[in-house]
Amino acid sequence: MLSDSRVTANIPAADIGRAKAFYSEVLGFEPAQDLGGMVVYRAGDTLFSVYQTEHAGQAGHTLAQFHVTDIQTEAKELRARGVVFEQYDLPGTTWTDGIAYHEGMGYAAWFTDSEGNVLCIDQPAAGLALD
Repeated sequence: MLSDSRVTANIPAADIGRAKAFYSEVLGFEPAQDLGGMVVYRAGDTLFSVYQTEHAGQAGHTLAQFHVTDIQTEAKELRARGVVFEQYDLPGTTWTDGIAYHEGMGYAAWFTDSEGNVLCIDQPAAGLALD
């Protein structure tokens, strides 16, 4: 059954070289495997890939979410590397310095990668299935 399987994010890149530089220099990932037109990265005990395609940056919604234990520290480090956080009109959400808080869900901050894809860091509320 699919419910017993693992899920992997696949993130499109119009320019794989530019994307590799962003994921390495800005986000701090090292390739686990570089296949030329696709690069696989490890995040904790999961994998995600970035692959070359002309359709990058067209989704307009979150493509990958990185669960962190200290969103304030992560956001500060990402800002120091040039990341600019987005702010959206989300009902029931309060915003402080680019970080959203939603009761029962926790904290989240969204940004775009070098290819225009929306990514997110979040700190789930205690007890939420993601923690």
